[in-house]
Amino acid sequence: MPTLWTIGYERLPPDALAAELSAAAIERVIDVRFRAQSRKPGMSKTKLSQRLAQDGIAYEHRRALGTPPEIRPLYRTGAVARAAEQFRAHVEATASEELDALAAELALPDAPATALLCLEAEPSGCHRRVVAEQLRARLPQLQVVDL
Repeated sequence: MPTLWTIGYERLPPDALAAELSAAAIERVIDVRFRAQSRKPGMSKTKLSQRLAQDGIAYEHRRALGTPPEIRPLYRTGAVARAAEQFRAHVEATASEELDALAAELALPDAPATALLCLEAEPSGCHRRVVAEQLRARLPQLQVVDL
């Protein structure tokens, strides 16, 4: 059964993030932030990819699956249902091919154990939940595990 993990780094320093991913046997992280930048040391694209590589974890940034600036304030202010609805429409309109391709990758028998990464610690308040739901719509047998 294909499985997709999700994780938010909000409460984790880089070493703890890498340790959690390693403990779950994750082989690939897909960063679904619109901008792979962070005020948190070690969590911007280059430093994060270098840190994960130390543990043999591949890093990919997929900007198309990130929350655009016009939707982000809805998540920040707690309007999660409205934000999710708008993000779902946005991602289907702008990145449906990216979602199709990722679902196909996850369905492969030799697919690497993959985790979606974003900032928010709680998946229920993050757009990565919508990404996972849209992938499950394409791949109904997909199991989603939040780390």
